[in-house]
Amino acid sequence: MPFCRPAVLCGAITSEHTSVERTPLFDMLVRLRYTGTWPIAPSNRILLVGNRSTVEGSLIMSVNIARRTFMSDMAAAAAAFHIVPRYVLGGPGFRAPSDKLNVACIGVGGMGHSDVRGVSGENVYALCDVDDRRAARSFDEHPRAKRYKDFRVMLERDGDNIDAVTVSTPDHTHAVAAMMALKMGKHVYCQKPLTRTIWESQQLAGAARDARVSTQMGNQGHSWEGTRQIREWVEAGWIGTVREVQYWTNRPIWPQAIDRPLEAHHVPQRLDWDLWLGPAPPRPYHPAYVPFSWRGWWDFGTGALGDIACHSMDAAFWALDLGYPSRIEPESTTLFEETAPAASRITYHFPARGNRVPVTVVWRDGNLTPPRPKDLADGRSWPWGDSGQLWVGDEGTLVAGIYGDDPRLVNAQRQAELMADPPEERYPRTEGVYAEWIDACKSGGTGGSDFAAHAGPLTEMVLLGNLAVRTAKVLELDPQTGRITNTTIPEEYMKPELREGWSL
Repeated sequence: MPFCRPAVLCGAITSEHTSVERTPLFDMLVRLRYTGTWPIAPSNRILLVGNRSTVEGSLIMSVNIARRTFMSDMAAAAAAFHIVPRYVLGGPGFRAPSDKLNVACIGVGGMGHSDVRGVSGENVYALCDVDDRRAARSFDEHPRAKRYKDFRVMLERDGDNIDAVTVSTPDHTHAVAAMMALKMGKHVYCQKPLTRTIWESQQLAGAARDARVSTQMGNQGHSWEGTRQIREWVEAGWIGTVREVQYWTNRPIWPQAIDRPLEAHHVPQRLDWDLWLGPAPPRPYHPAYVPFSWRGWWDFGTGALGDIACHSMDAAFWALDLGYPSRIEPESTTLFEETAPAASRITYHFPARGNRVPVTVVWRDGNLTPPRPKDLADGRSWPWGDSGQLWVGDEGTLVAGIYGDDPRLVNAQRQAELMADPPEERYPRTEGVYAEWIDACKSGGTGGSDFAAHAGPLTEMVLLGNLAVRTAKVLELDPQTGRITNTTIPEEYMKPELREGWSL
């Protein structure tokens, strides 16, 4: 259902719109209508009754004015009042408070701070974080927002006042926080990867479908022009038939390929360690986990693949309609029980689908890079950047950043020809990942990376690579269902055992 709040009675009160006699009270109403201010003397009395911490309150006024004069003026003003859409109240660019979503943000430090800023055009109603120091910037920028440490308490206490929720916690808490919001009928924006495990991703996708709310994963490149250009150029045949896509990244840029630390540390006063652990198994606090190094630990994160592939693989997953692979071949440095390896190469094989030929996708992390493209001119350096993607077609190659940004053909002459005569823009451009989601929340639509149709399946495909790496086995799969057919995967790799009080 499109987002809406109760209708607002308002007037288009100008001398052009009415022939009634202008009076002091009438002029005061005009000023209130157009400027939001009430020109009233200090001796007079005014009471503002707020609603949901916005300026949507009822204005109850008692003015020292003769009753007969007041009633006469009010009748004249009422003659000029009528119901109009909220978006026209203040002219171009004006947004009535009643048009704004009440957004609650879970995890507001680091990338969470960026997400708070991304929705700051709405009413940031509540902020939740387990680490006071990490959350400080968001707290300072939104001093009127309610503050919580436990998102469960926040949603239970203030659920009726919240329209939408952002989830920007470590990976292991994504599913629990997003699921609670979905079950309460809230729109949800969740950082990538959508979840830490495949089972959680499937559960969230199903819940989002049932809830019929607007969802979005934070793989922002999906909403950028570059991803759309890649698809348009490939479909227009600028590099011929695509049979291979190569990825590389400088991640991990945090410690991994390590064992669990044994040293004892006091929990910093600013941090609620038990809430940070959330659904994960208990373990003593150690600075090896927070605030950023959790990504390399399997209990909390998904390694370099989970961190980046939902960005970089997104364009191919969408443009080539990859679906599930039929085979995954892992290679890596030494494996550790609790952390991801220092480097890996994972090869996904996708069978033909519809009119698409089979496609091979190769992932590299740990600063491994793909071979030099055949159509790269002699003397030009390779690779172009410490992270990126290379599309290999029968008639050329295409390079882009990890977000699908800045795409270009490797052959300089062909790139110049493309820029001189680009293909038609077939896929609508957006104003970005946050604006796209917020618009969907209000219109009853879906985000481009909604949980059910895109983000969930993309996350599943990515995380299958981690299963291959962790087991050090080639995986054979049913490409229709994603079911692994040649081996048994440990249950805890697929479906987490959640602590009591943190269930989905």
